[in-house]
Amino acid sequence: MSRKKKILLAALGLGLVVAAAGLWAFQPWKAFTRSTVDEALPVAPVAVATAPPAETTSVETTVTPPKPPEPRDLATGEFVSQEHDTSGKARVVDLGDGNRVLRLEGFSTSDGPDVHVWLSQATAGGEWGKYDDGAVVKLGKIKATDGNQNYAIPADAELTGLRSVVIWCDRFNVAFGSAPLAL
Repeated sequence: MSRKKKILLAALGLGLVVAAAGLWAFQPWKAFTRSTVDEALPVAPVAVATAPPAETTSVETTVTPPKPPEPRDLATGEFVSQEHDTSGKARVVDLGDGNRVLRLEGFSTSDGPDVHVWLSQATAGGEWGKYDDGAVVKLGKIKATDGNQNYAIPADAELTGLRSVVIWCDRFNVAFGSAPLAL
């Protein structure tokens, strides 16, 4: 094999490796993919007291089942776009049983290679580089690009001082969008 041919094959091999790495890193097909989820707001289980069986009598009694705890919003905010178009509403909801969730309603954003949902102490909007500098509570990978979705907030997570929810791409360290919260 001639020297020219060896150089050409080496360059071609290197080009294929670079192209494969670029496809892995950027995943350009995700610019054209969408996914939808429609989760209901979780409800707290109802605590039911059990009593020992009573003696049989001819008196009929009616037992009213206890009402489930009412969920209540701790904070709400509307998404603003940052690096990608993002819209919808964010709610931090106390389910009434000690559990809390972040609920995204009417949510829409772009797909990406490594997109996560964070609660952050940084304010919403503006320069997105600020989000990975302060305190964050990482809630997991985004479930879908569109729809209604819930993310459990860890029981030990301190929410005081958190000021936004951020849709964050870990691979490229950019915020797709954020919503203000006052916790």
